[in-house]
Amino acid sequence: MVQLECMAKRTKAGIRPQPGQPVGLRTLGEYLDLSPATISLVLNNAPGVRSIPQETRDRVIEAAAKFDYRPSFYARSLRKRQTYTVGVLVPELNDHYATQMLAGIEEYLIEEGYFYLTVSHRRKPDLIEEYPRLLMDRSVEGFILIDTILEKGFNLPTVVVAGHRHIEGATNVVLDQRRAAELALRHLHQLGHRKIAFMRGGSHSADADDRWDCLMTVARELKINVPPELTVQLRLISSTPELGFEPTNELLDRKASFTALVCYNDVSAIGATRALSNRGLRVPHDVSVVGFDDIEGASFHNPSLTTIRQPLVEMGQVAARILLQRIRGQATFPDVVPIHPSLVIRESTAAPGARASRTAAS
Repeated sequence: MVQLECMAKRTKAGIRPQPGQPVGLRTLGEYLDLSPATISLVLNNAPGVRSIPQETRDRVIEAAAKFDYRPSFYARSLRKRQTYTVGVLVPELNDHYATQMLAGIEEYLIEEGYFYLTVSHRRKPDLIEEYPRLLMDRSVEGFILIDTILEKGFNLPTVVVAGHRHIEGATNVVLDQRRAAELALRHLHQLGHRKIAFMRGGSHSADADDRWDCLMTVARELKINVPPELTVQLRLISSTPELGFEPTNELLDRKASFTALVCYNDVSAIGATRALSNRGLRVPHDVSVVGFDDIEGASFHNPSLTTIRQPLVEMGQVAARILLQRIRGQATFPDVVPIHPSLVIRESTAAPGARASRTAAS
């Protein structure tokens, strides 16, 4: 009896939606004089749709196209228990490293029909802790963290790019830092450099300690002495060339002699080049400079940067692929998935010249 009364309240068939009126299953039902359930079966090509006459199916599809019907994303999410959304945490959205990684993540997720929500935590511990909770409140299905130090895991599939900690439930996509150190130092060693200065990354960067340890291990193997006066610690939390500008000035103020400088990344290498130039030193005639990452601007800098290439876009794609496979339960992965670097030789490195052994004071 109740069902009959409800059906009797249906608006007469054939009523067109008003301009600007949202078009949903109920609206199409009123227009076609069909139940929303019937329309849903047709539009989703669900089991049982064959019991509906072809003529009716054609009418439904034609009306949906006519009124530009869009299925409810939230209704579909509830029905399938999926939101097709993942959360991505980055230190800064304008960071060259992160933007290239995001390009790879976005490319893969779009192909798979997924959205992503991105937040930048600016390396503030409270935001690193709070943002994942906010994203989980929005029903993300998993996380990708880029250059973010993770203290504990989540109850969702998680992939950490440049992660160096064993976290339950997280897969770490990491560059082979040992290989990267070998490529950079063997290149300089073969050119004839023996007095090499180094920039050590800040503790806020997930790669910093592992990269430093690998550089020092390879330096010992090559019998390259690394005295304290030839090492500087990056202090700024910045993605601008200022990151390497002041540390290079600090090196030069010590009056220590060096013929090559291994920078933490390409951005710091650009700042280092400016600091050297301000002191009358030319790159690479007086000091060779090696960067790290191979950001988009590395090949256009003057001089163009010799650098260790991280395949950043590819790393983003790998991270997204692993995350979706984990969400779908399609595969299991080891704690660490290594990515191989390569050396890109450009204009900023050369054999030590006649003036290369000069100190900053001369």
